[in-house]
Amino acid sequence: MAPEPPDTVQAKRRRTAEFVDRVVVPAAGSIDREDRIPAAIVRELADERYFGLGIPTEWGGTGETARATVAVLEELARGSAAIAVLVAVHASVCAIPIVDWGTDLQKEQYLRSLARGERLGGFGLTEPGTGSDAAGLRTRYARESDGFVLRGAKMFISNAVSAGVVLVFATRDPALGHRGISAFLVPAGTPGFSVAQRLDKLGLRGSETTELVLDGVRLGPDALLGPEGDGLKVAFRGLAGGRVGIAACALGVAQAAFDAMRENVRRADANWKRSLLARAYADLLGARALVERAAGRKDRGLAYAADASVAKLVASRAAFSIANAGVDVAGEDGTRAGAAAERLLRDARVFPLVEGTTEIQELILARSLLGSGNEPTV
Repeated sequence: MAPEPPDTVQAKRRRTAEFVDRVVVPAAGSIDREDRIPAAIVRELADERYFGLGIPTEWGGTGETARATVAVLEELARGSAAIAVLVAVHASVCAIPIVDWGTDLQKEQYLRSLARGERLGGFGLTEPGTGSDAAGLRTRYARESDGFVLRGAKMFISNAVSAGVVLVFATRDPALGHRGISAFLVPAGTPGFSVAQRLDKLGLRGSETTELVLDGVRLGPDALLGPEGDGLKVAFRGLAGGRVGIAACALGVAQAAFDAMRENVRRADANWKRSLLARAYADLLGARALVERAAGRKDRGLAYAADASVAKLVASRAAFSIANAGVDVAGEDGTRAGAAAERLLRDARVFPLVEGTTEIQELILARSLLGSGNEPTV
């Protein structure tokens, strides 16, 4: 995909910023308190075509480049991290894998409705007890004459309550390791597919996080996404793009925390506050440069998985560092439940854990630097 001109990217950023200031910022506190994104805001996101991010125009999407997508996600997260994560998961690890791996029939079946926001997308990889060990998943599938049957459970799954389709990963036999894993598109309402519980979280409240149960879920042969046995390839390619998106979401939280900190320093100036503000600005610029670098490499068709990990690693750390400093600058008011500084700190704390933990990003980066992966250019 050819990079969009910088003025086009900035125009999309400005349009999103206007939407965020008008619709998202006024609702951010109630989204956090109630742990729900109002249906009216989801409809407005659909009307503004944010659910079509990155989906090619021929399949009903808006066709943004990765650089434009991260600009949009950053602005959404500046208003509400939960809304940004809703859009990021929907696009990066559900819709885009269908773009990359789907048959024309699968694309026709899902992409247009996903792009319009008529159905939302989820991603079902993590399981109870497996943590970041994707190759160790225990959800099983069996081939039958008319398709497949899935049995197992998933944990910490985003968007699953409202999702119209979830990309689910299962293994034919755990003894086969990564070679036994395949990817399946599971539509909402499929018998045996259910949400066992919605999890109450420290941060990103409003973003649905659930446990899923697959109790004899029967799927036709057209539910298989990509070749059988290539499930981890589907997952890892999606996660690389997803990490760029999540890094942009963390960057948006960092920007919101920085903006609030700057206003606090203006109202109550002190040298120690100025020092924190200066450090926060340096962290913010560094994180933004790495997010834009990873997105730019993706747009140019270059290897970017390691760059995505660096961007996610640094942006997550920057978000937490800046949000933590923001509470210091706000003082006692910043520690009160419901205060913006307190909410931003809780949101920031979650980013090192989602789309692969900090430790996983460090392992990916170390492998690449030692020559056993896509080495980032330095």
